[in-house]
Amino acid sequence: MEKPSQLVGEKLLFSTAYHPQTDGLAEIMIQTLEYIIRRFCAFFLEFKDSDFFTHDWCTLSPALELEYKTSIHSSTGKMPEILKKGWDPRLPYDTLKEDSMDIHPTACSSKIMLHKERHHANRFMQDSFKYAKERWDKSHKPPYFKVGDLFLVSTLNFYNMKGAKKL
Repeated sequence: MEKPSQLVGEKLLFSTAYHPQTDGLAEIMIQTLEYIIRRFCAFFLEFKDSDFFTHDWCTLSPALELEYKTSIHSSTGKMPEILKKGWDPRLPYDTLKEDSMDIHPTACSSKIMLHKERHHANRFMQDSFKYAKERWDKSHKPPYFKVGDLFLVSTLNFYNMKGAKKL
């Protein structure tokens, strides 16, 4: 019998908590989520929204991950979930339509809470990326290269070059 991950065509790569080294995509996602959670914890550990739902970083982390996976990234111009699976992900609160059937009030409040958590995660993620860009821009200046300029390139890390290094 095949493992469930093999049935859907995914390869599981296990890692430890101290050395999360699986593949580059997972490491970048983990690093980005750590950065967002670190920024969230630095500003407020717990908050109440306008409907008095209490949130802390533990309850917000699934919303942060969902927002990260469903946000359009600047490098690709697409959502990571679309690139990974090939279709637009169906979100949990998309399945709860109040007008289609009679829904219990707890489910409606859960839908509202999920929507507010995702909205808050989106706002917070945009703020953290804006803050990171501002910090980067303070200490880095754009290069002053123009078309036709000559400059030196180090070949120290070029491993695919064949032949002697003397030339």
